[in-house]
Amino acid sequence: MFPFKYPVPQTDPPRSPRETLPTMYDLPSEDPEEPGLPDEFHDLQPQLLSLTFHPPKYPASRVFSASDMNLYYDVRHAQWYKRPDWFGVVGVPRLYDEVDMRLSYVVWQEGINPFVIVELLSPGTEKEDLGENDEEKLPSESEDAGNGQLIQPQTENKPPRKWEVYEQILRIPYYVVFSRYTNQLRVFKLVGAHYQELDLQESRVWIPELELGLGLWQGEFQGIERLWLRWYDAQGNWILTEAEQALKQAEQERTEKAQALQQAEQERQRAEQAESRLESLIQRLRESGIDPDAFLNSQS
Repeated sequence: MFPFKYPVPQTDPPRSPRETLPTMYDLPSEDPEEPGLPDEFHDLQPQLLSLTFHPPKYPASRVFSASDMNLYYDVRHAQWYKRPDWFGVVGVPRLYDEVDMRLSYVVWQEGINPFVIVELLSPGTEKEDLGENDEEKLPSESEDAGNGQLIQPQTENKPPRKWEVYEQILRIPYYVVFSRYTNQLRVFKLVGAHYQELDLQESRVWIPELELGLGLWQGEFQGIERLWLRWYDAQGNWILTEAEQALKQAEQERTEKAQALQQAEQERQRAEQAESRLESLIQRLRESGIDPDAFLNSQS
């Protein structure tokens, strides 16, 4: 795994631990013998998806999303599950049976399958996420994705692969894959019995059934600036997280306060100018031999 042998022989003067000990790239969470272990991106990106997943046709109490949660899909094999990086469900109670937080998502208990699944590609799981193996072959981007997939029949003792579960068993309407290494977004829509890859414009896809769009956004989340997946509304505006909404409201309040202070200052300056003009007029009256008080009394 390591690019060179550790420990690195010391020198005189000695080299720093950053140079002589294994780095994050030598010791990743992703273990070839145990693929799918999350890195930091696999923690942060699903957070942003959940924080901005607000389908307008559904109240918050009827929307559920989760990341890295077991998704049980076959009642005949109750122990079989997949573990999507993120999935969203609409029309289902936010809490299980309206009372409890979920330990897992069991489709034969819930009665509603996820509507969209997002997988974040990583070296150890990329082929399975994309259906690229001997049993399942995802059409390349240069091929016609509408020809369907050749799926080997499920055996009784071996769980089907992720692609088959999403496409053939759960029939997830939208399957999204994103690679943070290439910043490539690919979206597959269930058309008939098979997934068809969509031709994306500006790395965005509109999902009319949800009245939401999903796309790549360049910005800062949790202190990290990069391209992120997030949801947008019918006007093309990125949906804000609660923290962003609070920040926006605070900025708006500061702007309104600054405008009010500016207006008050302008009013004060106008009052001072009016007073100065009045004093100048009174002085000219006196210089002309006119008593201002007598002049004002005669006018009344």
